[in-house]
Amino acid sequence: MEEDVPLLVIVDAANVVGSVPDGWWRDRRGAAERLRDRLAADGLPGLPGPVEIVLVVEGAARGVESVPGVRVDPAPGSGDDRMVELVAEAGGRPVLVVTADRELRRRVTELGAEVAGPRSVPR
Repeated sequence: MEEDVPLLVIVDAANVVGSVPDGWWRDRRGAAERLRDRLAADGLPGLPGPVEIVLVVEGAARGVESVPGVRVDPAPGSGDDRMVELVAEAGGRPVLVVTADRELRRRVTELGAEVAGPRSVPR
């Protein structure tokens, strides 16, 4: 793998949004857009070098658009399954998945990804 390949950061939008009881359930799409905008502005603190951020959305958040710095990937079905697919498609590239979902963490680490919890995302 080339040294200049950016770290792929896959963010579980539903899990990260759901980790803060701020009324997100009243406007899931708006909550996902606010998360996207925070990621675009601040990235993930402590990560060196270039990163490619992919925000995986599902359900009511599927209409969220990509912005410079954050590609939004609307899961056609399960967001967890889509994130596992993205890790599998990374082909040995370094990948970090941001989620607190235990089963998802297990599935992606089996494929070689690192994991971080929702607290790694700026609030």
